[in-house]
Amino acid sequence: MSRSHRLGASGALKNSSMKRRRITQCAFLNLRASIAVLLCSAAACWVLSATVLAFFRPDGSSKVFQRTLSWSERVAYQRAIEKVYWDHRIWPKDRPDPKPSLDAVMSQAQLEKKVEDYLGDSQALEDDWHRPITAEQLQAEMDRMAQHTHQPEVLREVFAALGNDPFVIAECLARPVLAERLVRSFDANHQERLESRRGGAQSNRYTLPPISNGPNGCSDDTWTPTSTANAPTARVGHTAIWTGTEMIVWGGGASGPTYLNTGGRYNPSTDSWTATSATNAPNARASHTAVWTGTEMIVWGGYNGSSYLNTGGRYNPGTDSWLATTTTNAPVGRQDFTAVWTGSGMIVWGGYAGAYLNTGGRYNPSMDNWTATSITNAPEGRYEHTAIWTGSEMIVWGGFFGGIPLNTGGNYNPSADSWTATSTTNAPSPRGYPGAVWTSSEMIIWGGWDDSNFLNTGGRYNPGTDSWTATSTGNAPSGRFQHTAVWTAREMIVWGGWNGVNKFNTGGRYNPGTDSWTATSTTNAPTGRYVHTAVWTASEMIAWGGYDGSYLNTGGRYCAQSTATPTATPTATATPSATATATATPTPTATLTPRRTPASRVRPTPAPRP
Repeated sequence: MSRSHRLGASGALKNSSMKRRRITQCAFLNLRASIAVLLCSAAACWVLSATVLAFFRPDGSSKVFQRTLSWSERVAYQRAIEKVYWDHRIWPKDRPDPKPSLDAVMSQAQLEKKVEDYLGDSQALEDDWHRPITAEQLQAEMDRMAQHTHQPEVLREVFAALGNDPFVIAECLARPVLAERLVRSFDANHQERLESRRGGAQSNRYTLPPISNGPNGCSDDTWTPTSTANAPTARVGHTAIWTGTEMIVWGGGASGPTYLNTGGRYNPSTDSWTATSATNAPNARASHTAVWTGTEMIVWGGYNGSSYLNTGGRYNPGTDSWLATTTTNAPVGRQDFTAVWTGSGMIVWGGYAGAYLNTGGRYNPSMDNWTATSITNAPEGRYEHTAIWTGSEMIVWGGFFGGIPLNTGGNYNPSADSWTATSTTNAPSPRGYPGAVWTSSEMIIWGGWDDSNFLNTGGRYNPGTDSWTATSTGNAPSGRFQHTAVWTAREMIVWGGWNGVNKFNTGGRYNPGTDSWTATSTTNAPTGRYVHTAVWTASEMIAWGGYDGSYLNTGGRYCAQSTATPTATPTATATPSATATATATPTPTATLTPRRTPASRVRPTPAPRP
């Protein structure tokens, strides 16, 4: 049996990394100098350069179609791709500084490393397979991207940035995605490996595939599954944020209990996953939070099976790298808390750490420092609550204090470091696990659990008038909790969750302008689930992961066309309530249950917990 058949996914990754180093050390493939190496066997000779694999013509001619790309060309094309993604990257409107140029956030060396990595992956596959990735496979990968894209406008821009040249697109867009996916699938029944062993010579002549002409690549009220190729392992209790071009999921756990410090970046324009680096990543955990800053995802806190954590990390998707957050003056470790991004810092508040907390902290990533939030007039300690950012204040609401569900909350002003209580007049009934979104003028909360009942009620809170208005229950989804909620710029979409018996793949779109609900389609919807995450992309809701009796690494993209213009803010993706991050129990076990107290309150039925 060949070595490639014996390798598992983790072994393949390690082997790939070793081979990248070997490529440089033994000069088998000199990436920078683009030295062509002639590899001959008894059957045929193959020409391999550092920048392209040149294949024989299909007519059997002894001539070789030798179009190649130099090292500098590959790096330049990589920059062109990154420039398109950077232009679409969300720069939160509350940030006081202007969005920098790509060159200010990504160095030449970092661009070169991306090229080195995908050429190294290609060479690792060559060494294990004794055959390169074929032109046929690259063409198929381009076709797949064009057929499955749900951001056709972004994909068109990427193609245009590469000159609409199918050869360049194959080598600089399709090859990196395909090479990483194949490197990570050595133990997946070797299907790709067998398919690659086709007879006959290959040509590196490609055709440009057509891209969908539909609006944003989707039709209203429809579902499309997310790819599972190279997706992160199944999990619950993870986080998810939207960057403007990618959904990043990280952390969480599964049965065992197993806690994770792995994740993945999902690109809907190419319907593809790329793993997040584990180098310098925070320790494995679940029930943490994540926010998007415009350049980084900040994760913090959580629980790892034995400790409440006050550590975290800043992940840069452009460079696939992590930096640790300082623990100096950081809040005490905790889980089931909330976090919001203000434009210049992250505010974390509440949660559980052996006691119910009403403390928090403001983290400034530019200074890497923490400042405690005031406890004067702060709401009482709680966990399993929700929080949103209004542009000037953080509003927290609901949750549990021990076994007592709450309908109280507070407005926190970080500029004054002060709290003001939210009115309870006409407020929704007390509950934990409500979904919450910010509309630009109101906080909408919906659903949840009050320790006895699963709720399908909610309310709209106007901080300007400190007043509540009930949401309609006409045509509202059935009562549930551990669902998700996102804001589309016109509607709140809630989806999934459970009621102790049923795991839902149903949901609803709530229009606050008309105070009305419209059901979401179940045709092609993902399986019913809870403890999943969801983000809004400006045209779609992407739901992923969770539990349906098994831990899941599947998901779906729900199209909701809107006539409104989305704002370039993280919206519901930057809060645990919108991404189902506040889902762990104070004493995590193999089940996830809403508790009257950390030790004794039980859920209606067993649920997953890493």
